[in-house]
Amino acid sequence: MTIRVRRVAAACALGAALTACGAPSAPHASRPAPSAPTAAVSRPPTLAPGPAGLTPVFKNGPRADGKTVALTFDADMTADEGPRAAKGEHFDNPQLIATLRTLKVPATVFMTGRWADEYPAEARSIGRDAQFEIANHSYSHYAFTGDCYGLPTVAPDRMKADVERAYTAFKKAGVPNAMPYFRFPGGCYDRQALKTLSAVGVTAVQWDVVSGDAFATDSDAVAQQVLEGVKPGSVVVMHCTRSAAPATERAVRVIVPELRKKGYRFVKVSELIGATDRHR
Repeated sequence: MTIRVRRVAAACALGAALTACGAPSAPHASRPAPSAPTAAVSRPPTLAPGPAGLTPVFKNGPRADGKTVALTFDADMTADEGPRAAKGEHFDNPQLIATLRTLKVPATVFMTGRWADEYPAEARSIGRDAQFEIANHSYSHYAFTGDCYGLPTVAPDRMKADVERAYTAFKKAGVPNAMPYFRFPGGCYDRQALKTLSAVGVTAVQWDVVSGDAFATDSDAVAQQVLEGVKPGSVVVMHCTRSAAPATERAVRVIVPELRKKGYRFVKVSELIGATDRHR
């Protein structure tokens, strides 16, 4: 999801340019088969369905459960962006991922299936790194409602298939355990969309802090907006692309040490959702 935000009003306006992230790391050595059965991997935490069984929506974690914050990065290449990539436009940002690794910042990447198709090695690298988790941002990055910042729309009878197609793309790229979390393109949803996706079994993840990094060139302004907005349990929406969010990596290098000075601990979205579920 690509968002513009004016610092004064903190209002977002999603543009047509798209973002993405990822950087391949050294290949992981294959592991021998275990000699004895291992315990089953527990399912990641999700929220219970909402009223009438609607897909639950998560915006932030508990405010009184310690100073935790989740940085999230949208990798939102759309289904029709292939020609732009073929002409040399970069929808990834290896330096940002490298910086997150160097700073040891856990993060959640909301990735479109189309991006995973374009950058399978990078998707696999992120997905196999325990520091990160990959979540679903649809396959196409088309809107799930009408009038969503000019995005093309997905028909209601194609929404479920679009989300499932993204998971298929992740698996094809070699991502072993994509999370059961979904972020609506543009952050746009309505009751119909929540009802339609209930069959997929995902938790919809929004945010409570908009970084304003999309299309921004002033990294200090982006950092200031995040630092002023973060509260305990916050979810920050950011982007990672060399073409449409060029200031993000520089902003992260300011945001991370400043929040740590204030006592914040960086976590993935799954930890915040787990904490929220325990408090219910």
